[in-house]
Amino acid sequence: MEKSTKYKIADIGKAPAGAKKIEWAWQYMPSLQVLEGKYKASQPFKGATIAACLHMEAKAACLLLTLSRLGATVAACGSNPLSTQDDICAALAEGGVNIFSRRGMTKEEYFDHVRSILDFKPNVIIDDGADVVALVHKERQDLIPGIKGASEETTSGVKRLKAMQAEGVLKFPVILVNDALSKYLFDNRYGTGQSVWDGVMRTTNMVVAGRTVVVVGYGWCGKGVAKRAAGLGARVVVTEIDPHKACEALMDGFDVMPLEKAAKIGDIFLTLTGNINVIDKRHFPLMKSGVIMGNAGHFDVEICIPDLAAMSDRVEHLRDNIDTYVMKDGRRLNLLGEGRLTNLACADGHPIEIMDLSFALQLEAALHVYTHTMSPGVHTVPEETDKAVMESKLAALGIVLDKPTAEQVEYMKSWQD
Repeated sequence: MEKSTKYKIADIGKAPAGAKKIEWAWQYMPSLQVLEGKYKASQPFKGATIAACLHMEAKAACLLLTLSRLGATVAACGSNPLSTQDDICAALAEGGVNIFSRRGMTKEEYFDHVRSILDFKPNVIIDDGADVVALVHKERQDLIPGIKGASEETTSGVKRLKAMQAEGVLKFPVILVNDALSKYLFDNRYGTGQSVWDGVMRTTNMVVAGRTVVVVGYGWCGKGVAKRAAGLGARVVVTEIDPHKACEALMDGFDVMPLEKAAKIGDIFLTLTGNINVIDKRHFPLMKSGVIMGNAGHFDVEICIPDLAAMSDRVEHLRDNIDTYVMKDGRRLNLLGEGRLTNLACADGHPIEIMDLSFALQLEAALHVYTHTMSPGVHTVPEETDKAVMESKLAALGIVLDKPTAEQVEYMKSWQD
């Protein structure tokens, strides 16, 4: 091992297979490569301990190993039991990352793993869903004086953090990586848009063209999923609670209607709200036999599984990652990935190039909170950092941008005609 590590994983013997996956991903992550080259000599994280809770797959491994190579002690856990890849965890342990996760872990194991990474007394937290930050405030407030700050990857995590700030309980700074232009315009729209359909099609082996797809929630993730569904030949129906987003969906060419109406006609249902019980006992009796339901929001609470179980006669498992609930009237309702993130539970998550942008932002955010004194509360990614990450991405692709002339710069500063 490059570093002496502690770990709790399924099988260290799977490390060679995981290393190959990581090597494949790394070659398509030019932004992270640029940052490693930029900072390797100075070792800016030397002396830092970083706790990370992420989906433990190859792209996240590239970030964690980069942080380690830049001097940090890294302790990581998986943020989702069905997105954790055991061979990746093994490769991380061999590569010097303290790793605690296994595919299929229970909820109790998951929180034990979060506690394990907190035992390393981190200076910086990289979070996915705000569970680590929340657990620090609930159980480990003794760690707060040593935490310089954190960064958050997801929309649902941002919502939780803003709620904590509103209640006045957030005790250290958190940079909202999810809210950066380089994140939500690309990761949420193009990443989710492609990877969700990868998960659906890989798991079901069914055609999308000609089907009615119901997209529940038209935020940036919903926009991406709806656009890709249309490109695959589906009829797209959007359900929303926000009038502006509903109007946007309508003008993008999609049908907009209440979910109870859409429940009667949909073939594939995908939730992207971050909220609880979005599809529940109000909707299951209305659905056609054979429908497919998947969640692409965050936690496994958007599709109400307790309601589904209570209304069914039995559950069948005819394919991996599909639970078929046989209703008392004989209808068969299919749930993907136990209601967890379809793109990760049923596939490999966002495309490599998309996560390259997000993880470059995560690295820069971690460096910013480690090297700056910031006030407690939520913070946006510094504009210059956001812009620099995108410029480095374009440069790696060989794309050169136009520059305004001095005259144009001056014109834009003036209020005179």
